[in-house]
Amino acid sequence: GVEGTAVLCQHRASAGFGVAFSFVPVTMKHRRKLLAAVIAVIVPCGAFIVPSASTNGAKTPMRSVAVRQQLPHPQPTTRLNLALVPPPILSTDVGSCFGLFASSGSVPLVSSALLNAILFFALRRKLLTALTPEGFAHSLALGTMLWAAGGWRVWSVCVLYLFLGQAVTKVGFEEKDALGIAEGRGGRRGAENVWGSAMTATLCAAGAAQSFMRGDSFLGIEGAAWILGYVSSLATKLADTFGSEIGKAYGKSTFLITTLRRVPRGTDGAVSLEGTVATAVGGAILASYACFGVGLISVQGIAVATVSAFLATLVESLIGATLQGKESLEWMTNEVVNFINTLVGAALAILIKKKTFL
Repeated sequence: GVEGTAVLCQHRASAGFGVAFSFVPVTMKHRRKLLAAVIAVIVPCGAFIVPSASTNGAKTPMRSVAVRQQLPHPQPTTRLNLALVPPPILSTDVGSCFGLFASSGSVPLVSSALLNAILFFALRRKLLTALTPEGFAHSLALGTMLWAAGGWRVWSVCVLYLFLGQAVTKVGFEEKDALGIAEGRGGRRGAENVWGSAMTATLCAAGAAQSFMRGDSFLGIEGAAWILGYVSSLATKLADTFGSEIGKAYGKSTFLITTLRRVPRGTDGAVSLEGTVATAVGGAILASYACFGVGLISVQGIAVATVSAFLATLVESLIGATLQGKESLEWMTNEVVNFINTLVGAALAILIKKKTFL
């Protein structure tokens, strides 16, 4: 039953996560809390993100990607398939390395969890210079869900965002720190930063998985459009990070976007020529990788994602200048603004694709 499956998934995933968390530099009590949090996020979310192999709710084992692609497409439906079925920990499709490295389609959740645990363990020293222990745990959950929803290509786009975003944050960090405008915690990202930046991407990946599994649109949006939205959301966040960090480090003249009044570097809603150019470059880099590196989007999709990211970043600057920091809007934190920013970027890209048939 569903309850037994959830227990099975937790048991198998716990073994892999235990390897990754055994080297996180926190106390055993904290490790247990972090592990429990990751499992609590992955198990219920996995039921939505990874569609089951049957659209009628039958509890049949999830087939490997290659085997599923040989089957007729199921009848289109708009019903959410929330059946949690136990995928085999080792797929019968040996040619695709247990389904983990299939070029498209969803991947068994438990297999994805184990692989991400191994990768996080191998890269733990590097990752913990970019993430807090809580950020490490939530990034592990995020990586598991993205790989499960779309495979290694979808996962790698988010990984590229993480490393490029961290690298540009370190540009001119000492000067920015002296001015009090550098990122807190030495630029390390926490759990709130992870989801503020990647929640929209996770939703788009889930939408794509549902759409491709049904062979039809999901919520009126085709799978290719969901993927373009996914890429655009991360391109938007990288564009914002590039613009913000380069602008704070090298911006010679910064102006408030609403009044064009000169303001100090690092002011919410401020823009500069250097930061604006960096914004366009950051979005284009990620979109180009999604096209030429892993083939998720077309060449036209690069332009759509880059333009959407640029426009969404301008919207983010407007929000920063008009709403952020107001006493009556204390809930409008950087993380909330980041979520809105990426949501606008994804929505613009999906809308452009639907209207232009790119």
